[in-house]
Amino acid sequence: MPGASCGQCVRASVALLDVKVNLPASKPRAGFPGTDIVKLSRSPTRNGFVLALALAALCLLAPEVAQAAPEAGDAFTRALAKGPLYAALAAFAGGFVVSLTPCVYPMVAVTVSVFGASQAKTRLQGAALSASFVFGIVAMLVPLGVIAGQSGQIFGAVLQSKLVVVGIALLFLVLSSAMFGAFEFALPSALTNRLALMGGIGFKGAFALGMACALIATPCTGPVLTGILTFIANSRSSALGAGAMTAFGLGLGVPFFLVGAFAIQLPKSGQWMVHVKSVLGIGLVAFALHFLSTVFPVLTKFAGGTWLFYLTMAGLVVLGALLGAVHREFAEPGTGVKLAKGLGIVLVSGGLFFGIEGAIKPADVVTWEHHLEAARGRAQRENRPMLVDFGAAWCAACKELDKVTFSSPLVAPEMARFVNVKVDATNSDDPNVEAALASFKVRGLPTVVLFDSHGKEAARYNDFVPPERFLPAIRAIE
Repeated sequence: MPGASCGQCVRASVALLDVKVNLPASKPRAGFPGTDIVKLSRSPTRNGFVLALALAALCLLAPEVAQAAPEAGDAFTRALAKGPLYAALAAFAGGFVVSLTPCVYPMVAVTVSVFGASQAKTRLQGAALSASFVFGIVAMLVPLGVIAGQSGQIFGAVLQSKLVVVGIALLFLVLSSAMFGAFEFALPSALTNRLALMGGIGFKGAFALGMACALIATPCTGPVLTGILTFIANSRSSALGAGAMTAFGLGLGVPFFLVGAFAIQLPKSGQWMVHVKSVLGIGLVAFALHFLSTVFPVLTKFAGGTWLFYLTMAGLVVLGALLGAVHREFAEPGTGVKLAKGLGIVLVSGGLFFGIEGAIKPADVVTWEHHLEAARGRAQRENRPMLVDFGAAWCAACKELDKVTFSSPLVAPEMARFVNVKVDATNSDDPNVEAALASFKVRGLPTVVLFDSHGKEAARYNDFVPPERFLPAIRAIE
């Protein structure tokens, strides 16, 4: 049980630092079976803070791993397709969901007590201390997003290998099994103990504690960050990376801020947190299926956009939920329970995956050529402008262009004037693909090159372009 692990963590930190504490006779605190509430004594400030910091840091380290995917099966990509604001909201929601897992939630009140917000003289001071703590979390996470954005081209090249994509999908399946209780994650104790010695007093201490907690809680947030960072790398945008990580950190810090600033009493820990873990685990399974679909398009071949299709997928999700995908546990006795939950997970994950893939699948409103030289010859013979779209199965921004821009009811009719060519650069080792990339001097994906009717390059785009910007550009090309 997560509570037992946190209880052991409290005792370990007290023994490690050899600091005096008062252990009043009281009932065990909710979420910490067999562990008395620890009250800090009026010992010297430094010792008290070090103890408090050790408690918060070590107790945030729990065996559970969480994934922020109400995203289930790639909602972050869908949100990203709608714009940066939607992507930030999706990341914020992911961080908030992680904070509700047994890994983090039970320690919110203790951590708030550590940095002194609950003992603040005024509500404004409590809010300021809480904000410093949350900003510490953000400060630790933002560099990860920036690095992911800068490594986008390298990441995209790596994802051209089916073996790599399959490996990443298997990683997500392994992480999902951890959410269902197959095994536990924990950082090395030596690293945890070092991080426990960070910090100071007041606002600086709260900020340092937030940074330490963000790092120590990586066993809880790792699957979330892996998913979001993957799509940040695909976007090749450091700005998106910084924004998404900021939103994720703010979401993760919501309970800490509410308790510290407003002394809100959070609901007691309980079985509902296990349900949250199951939901996140299901999201990881659907996410793994999406990754596999980027190199095995057959997985999405039957994803449709009809009401009958969506109703069927919704029925699978409901049936899987009734079988126990969320509210049952593999730890419960009985083979029937385990089989029912396993089947329920398959049905819910599959229903979510196919339903979302059907929703994000671009409509066939543009006629595409797939042979570059033949299309070029046709454009010359018919004296027509030409559009060449270089994309790949792993490229999120490429899919965004297909779904949002090229399928726009305003853009698609205008594109009918062009000879439209789509070059699939998923396998860059293909000699024909290599030649096309070199001929058009493509440095990254997506790349959209527009030629006028005389064969002269008129415009080039290397990122997602919304319909309102793309439409006047193609209208201006003769």
